[in-house]
Amino acid sequence: MTKRREFIKKSVAGTAGIAIGGLGFSSKSYGSIIGSNDRITMAVVGLRSRGKDHIDNWCALKDNRNVRIKTVCDVDEQFFPERVKLILDKTGEQAGTHWDMRKVFDDRDIDAVSMATPNHWHALGAIWACQAGKHVYAEKPASHNIWEGRKMIEAAAKYKVRMQVGFQNRSINGVMEAMKFLHDGGIGDVFMAKGLCYKPRDSFGIAPDSTPPGSLHYDTWLGPAPYRPYNEKRVHYNWHWFWATGNGDTGNQGPHQFDIARWGLNKNEHPVSVFSMGGIFGIDPAECAQETPNTQTSLLKYRDGKILEFETRGRYTNDESSLGIRIGNMFYGTEGYLELNEGNWKAFRKREKEPFAGSSMSEPKNADPTFMAAPGGSEHFANFLDAVRSGKDETLHCHIKEGFYSTALPLLANISYRLGRKLEFDGVKEKFVNDMEADEMLTRNYREPYVIRL
Repeated sequence: MTKRREFIKKSVAGTAGIAIGGLGFSSKSYGSIIGSNDRITMAVVGLRSRGKDHIDNWCALKDNRNVRIKTVCDVDEQFFPERVKLILDKTGEQAGTHWDMRKVFDDRDIDAVSMATPNHWHALGAIWACQAGKHVYAEKPASHNIWEGRKMIEAAAKYKVRMQVGFQNRSINGVMEAMKFLHDGGIGDVFMAKGLCYKPRDSFGIAPDSTPPGSLHYDTWLGPAPYRPYNEKRVHYNWHWFWATGNGDTGNQGPHQFDIARWGLNKNEHPVSVFSMGGIFGIDPAECAQETPNTQTSLLKYRDGKILEFETRGRYTNDESSLGIRIGNMFYGTEGYLELNEGNWKAFRKREKEPFAGSSMSEPKNADPTFMAAPGGSEHFANFLDAVRSGKDETLHCHIKEGFYSTALPLLANISYRLGRKLEFDGVKEKFVNDMEADEMLTRNYREPYVIRL
């Protein structure tokens, strides 16, 4: 490890530093050079619910993929003791802490960062990490808006680092098997895909504005979002239901199933039109501060006429299909249909009542004799580490470009919902057709110093 670090330091000696967002970082390209036997040193940024999951997965891969967590970071320092203890209990190693991700990115020992922040921080945090020479595992949705998602692609390419988006279904054997079946013509030509997000959620109430707790660096928590007084109902987890920081359930759970739907349609492009409608039902707006809809139906059409339908139900509901899907997908082809629930799937031919194909009863075999299977549930994280070591973007199961195209779908749907009309989209220009009002919602006004600059 020491020899590698010394070689890298010499290789970049004399190279002019590149300013990151005007905040005085220096680009460190050494982060992209990792030998096959070198330990990968990680930092986890964002420590609450999803951040804990990230920690669990990296710790599970400690021996299997030779990875360690050196630092954990969150703008709310209340989470430090519990997360540090978690890492110590699982790995026997003591992790350091910091509330400012910029300080973490400036650590030359860190090879890669795992971003589990609120949505409005995904892009800026990932881009800063790229500019510091770090590889990035970014949670879904890849970005809070479409413009900054494109900038994430540009940053990963410019700074020559790997960036994986956390669409974990792309590393689930049953899902991969179902996608291959669809792409091989298992139900004919797939002309429509449907994603389901049925998650009943109750009111989280209201509260007056107040003073932030001493553990929370509130200005940094807001980051790129417009400044507004602290309110306990707008921070931890509830940030999902406010447009300045989240994207509603269509952009929370939804991106996973949007991704599978696009994957099944085999579309590596943007749709040409979108229409989305819905509202907040069953919750009194006088008793809940929520802005995003809890019920939403979205229709997106591709240039060849194929349809992607997405339905968000946030109140009481039945499930769908013979698999009892609440979070999952359905695909419709010229010769039948397919149901997909996590890694389980069934395919039905035409009007037949019994499936003619479905989930394999045996685990697929990997052709690479050197491959070490990841512990259960950690496959997507393991794939990221393998790609970091290989130095090849094509080995990522969900490269940032794939993650961006899937993330754009709920973002487009939400713009249509908020404007209350159907929109035409030019996927090449990544602009709406003759609609300046809609174009303004493709990005945001960034608050200094939390500004994306490449």
